[in-house]
Amino acid sequence: MSTPSRSPRAPRTRSAFGAAFLSLIFPGLGHAYAGAWARALGFAALPLLAIAAGAGVALRGDKFQLVAFFANPSVLNGILIANVVTFLYRVAAAVDAWNVARFLNARDASGDGRLGRARMPLNPLSIAGLAAIVLVMAGAHLAVWRYDALALSVVQCLNPDTADASCDSGDNATPNPSDVLPSGSGSGIPSNLATDTPLPTPIGSDTGVTPAPTMPPWDGTSRLNILLVGTDQRSESQATFNTDTMIVVSIDPKTKQVAMLQLPRDTAGVPVPPVAQSVWGSTYNSKINSWFAANEHLSLWPGKTATAKGFAALKSILGNLYGLQIQYYVKVDFAGFVDAVDTLGGVQVNVQIPVAEDDFPLTDQIKTRVYIPAGPQEMTGQEALVYARSRHGSNDFDRGHRQQRVIVSLRNQLDPQTVFQNLTGLVSALRKTFQTDIPVGDTQTMGQLLQLASQIDTKSIRSYVFAPPYFATDMYPLTGGRDGRVLINTSRVQGAVRQAFSLSPSLLALRDTLSGEGAQVWVQNGRGLADHAGNNAAYLDYYGMDASALTKSATSSPSHTTVTVYNGAEKHLAATIKYLQNLYNVTVVTVTDPTVKADVVIVIGRDGRDLAVPTVG
Repeated sequence: MSTPSRSPRAPRTRSAFGAAFLSLIFPGLGHAYAGAWARALGFAALPLLAIAAGAGVALRGDKFQLVAFFANPSVLNGILIANVVTFLYRVAAAVDAWNVARFLNARDASGDGRLGRARMPLNPLSIAGLAAIVLVMAGAHLAVWRYDALALSVVQCLNPDTADASCDSGDNATPNPSDVLPSGSGSGIPSNLATDTPLPTPIGSDTGVTPAPTMPPWDGTSRLNILLVGTDQRSESQATFNTDTMIVVSIDPKTKQVAMLQLPRDTAGVPVPPVAQSVWGSTYNSKINSWFAANEHLSLWPGKTATAKGFAALKSILGNLYGLQIQYYVKVDFAGFVDAVDTLGGVQVNVQIPVAEDDFPLTDQIKTRVYIPAGPQEMTGQEALVYARSRHGSNDFDRGHRQQRVIVSLRNQLDPQTVFQNLTGLVSALRKTFQTDIPVGDTQTMGQLLQLASQIDTKSIRSYVFAPPYFATDMYPLTGGRDGRVLINTSRVQGAVRQAFSLSPSLLALRDTLSGEGAQVWVQNGRGLADHAGNNAAYLDYYGMDASALTKSATSSPSHTTVTVYNGAEKHLAATIKYLQNLYNVTVVTVTDPTVKADVVIVIGRDGRDLAVPTVG
């Protein structure tokens, strides 16, 4: 009986497109699919080694040091090169896998060569598929290049001593005066608002004076002090600017305590550092916001550029006043502040005291009315700037606290997802207006700074504004009149700075407890005294509550202060209720009313105390 003959096995068909697509996912996968195992291992070995090395560093290293490492300009430049090399490597792997699959298909079709030389015809669809794969690869690597280039453009332009010509910020755009202001306001406000402070004339010369030494970098363990500066660009004919907001953020890395020390722009009589006394005398008697512009071209200060010299001078005089070493500065122009806030979708600020001003300057000739009610407000960048800068309807103490409140609100609302979604616009805003001498290229220092920043609790920040009447004397007299300057009381300022981190443990514990309960408190004026509700709200906020003063006064003037807790909030506000009952000597009343959004409403009666935030502490 004869054995039936077997039909020949059909040659294996390998998809060249499939092989190329798998190599798009990971080099070597396409070769493995085609059956070329040695070639697959060859293409996969290098990326596997790179991934293993990277994973080892990521798992064993400190996450903050890792972030700082990738913020290093040299590393970002290296990523640009590595991205191009990786793209070319992946293209080579995909094309090779495509060719290998075609070759093996042709070889099998020729009976391993027994039927003649293998022929590899070109299929237009297969070629189109390969081209599509290469384009997809290019798109992914182009995205990496784009974000890496954005990061590089920021870090290279941060420090004026290292920035190149491509970092020129250009002219600051003036917003349209028809932009919308907060409720009740008349129109938009240009970002260039402040009146230029005249520059003083030095009494001596800096010729032959040994420049001040460069401030040593932070050592990672001592008190860290960073100067936050908000600047107002002057007209095109004057290339300097006023430093209208000057806040020193002082951080104790051991206890993670933070103090914000703010000197109002109109302060005069500030002690001059010894290195500059031969030029300016023992005190600087012009407004402190002109000190930068008066010193940016003097050889007294270290730095390769006028900007660097100006900030070195500013850190020196404020450090001399506070008795601190101010290691770094961070500067944001007001126009850039508006752009950055708008890019992030605005900021929510709990307005403690209503802001009202009839003469807010639209331009040098045009003024408008500004009104911002109390309570939580969703603000655009322009609205937040108006809130932070309005000055004629209040005082420098209130203005300083408003500026600090905006900064803390922005810090609390930032999250990585929001930043990434708006990265392009944020980079554009920061690149033009953001400067610092923080050493972004120093991985160790940057890692320590990032770690410290992550450990700070913004609810426990201590706020100091060195304004009249306690820290300065109003209306510093001049020959021929007065110009709004205030004379600083140096001893009181230095005493407050020394005590900044020595609050009583009981006060700290009370703040932690009350802020932990997170009561939203509304204060209403039933006493008829100006700012009474606002002062009470500021006092309660100081002790840890989220308090704001209602714009509308109470409909009646009760004899006694009332405290009402709404909608079951008493279940989680035991410490808050106890504190308020003791403070106002009342018994809390509970009410259910869904229309009231606050947890607690306080109506100040005729017997109400005129509470005020402690001047020190």
